[in-house]
Amino acid sequence: MNSSSSPYRIIAVCTGNICRSPMAALMLAAALEAEGLDGEVTVDSAGTTGYEAGRPIDPRAARRLGTTKIGSDRHVAREWHASWFRERNLILALDVDHYAWLREAAPDQQSMDKVRMLRSFDPEVAGFDPLDQGIEDPWYGGQADFDAVWQQIHGALPGIIKHVRSALPQAVPRQRQTQ
Repeated sequence: MNSSSSPYRIIAVCTGNICRSPMAALMLAAALEAEGLDGEVTVDSAGTTGYEAGRPIDPRAARRLGTTKIGSDRHVAREWHASWFRERNLILALDVDHYAWLREAAPDQQSMDKVRMLRSFDPEVAGFDPLDQGIEDPWYGGQADFDAVWQQIHGALPGIIKHVRSALPQAVPRQRQTQ
């Protein structure tokens, strides 16, 4: 890709943007880099609320990411902006309440179609109802809950990468045309 084209953009969304969504974004960014796609895809995260805006990632999430050498010290929580429906190609909801919130807030069908449950890309739960694809909030639990979140996100990464690879040939030319 050249500098005049826009990358494929993905955003992970949870409630406060201090646990699940930054874990998902950072893990996905590392996986995309390992696949050589980091120059073509950008990943970020946000929360459906501003409760945690300006705060760093939860230390337990940072600890879990650190065990796989994924740094999180630059993360700063932020709240979702409606303009991101237009600016993102894929919007990954971490739990069913985020999924419902995003779909309800979507300004049009095209935006709504971008919203997917993150675990809908995990072959073990891909065919399940969105109600059964959620990742529970680990904030109220202990380190084991953050380990479980890591495992659930990890299971979806190959499917997301496959999706991105299939979407890139279609998304990139379309984005170039709109510039």
